[in-house]
Amino acid sequence: MNNRTDTPVTVLGLGLMGQALAGAFLKAGYPTTVWNRTASKADRLVAEGARPAPTVGDALRAGSVTFICVTDYQAVHELLGTSDIKLDGTTLVNLTSGDSAQARETAQWAQQRGAHYLDGAIMAIPPAIGTAEAVILHSGPRSDFEAHQSTLEALGTVTYLGADHGLASLYDVAGLAMMWSVLNAWLQGTALLRTAGVDAATFAPFAQQIAAGVAEWLPGYAEQIDSGSFPAEVSALETDARAMAHLIEESEAVGVNAELPKLIKAMADRAIAAGHGAEQYPVLIEEFGRPRED
Repeated sequence: MNNRTDTPVTVLGLGLMGQALAGAFLKAGYPTTVWNRTASKADRLVAEGARPAPTVGDALRAGSVTFICVTDYQAVHELLGTSDIKLDGTTLVNLTSGDSAQARETAQWAQQRGAHYLDGAIMAIPPAIGTAEAVILHSGPRSDFEAHQSTLEALGTVTYLGADHGLASLYDVAGLAMMWSVLNAWLQGTALLRTAGVDAATFAPFAQQIAAGVAEWLPGYAEQIDSGSFPAEVSALETDARAMAHLIEESEAVGVNAELPKLIKAMADRAIAAGHGAEQYPVLIEEFGRPRED
């Protein structure tokens, strides 16, 4: 592992996140070269010690490892795909948001051009970059990750997921699914309680307790999913479905949107119709794991 902070790094793309990445490297003492299509976005970083590169090619040549954080994967290909850009021998860490197929395709494209390639996902907001609160996921060859691990750690808490370049993107969207589901459930409950004059601040601590309690179930439920066996140790799905009906009825009675609980109950009803009513809630993985048939 390279533990030297004199390793030169390059950051391509200076949106809010790209600026945060470059700022973290500067703060950690790394010689940092930056490039952005709109050159003025580099002004603050240059004032802090960054070196501006006039072209993408110049930026790539300046860094031992290049971090890319642009709009999308199409922009990555547009930046690096011109005939004057040489990738042979470069190390690219792509922190651009996209899907797993794009990550795998871009990895193959970069490797065919002689580059070492890691794909990554940033699970943090720009102000957190450079602190332990910034969780950054990486996937790709372990040797490439280990060769630059200490440099990667200048950005936050890094996690290596595996050789499959698509894993970081998949973990990213899986995390978003968790985030939005928790928030949407809280908003549903908040909307219900507001009809009785209970404000969101009053409900929030109670909701936190519920969310933390449910989180404790996940390891045991994961064992059921991985084993394919769903004994009803706590509650049967058909019992849960009756509670879902109560939630829908209460929502409609007080004039609160019931689309979300209706969607979940429809999935539970399909599982029950398929003979899984006496099994535990994680059996719904079968519904989540197949595309909807319209």
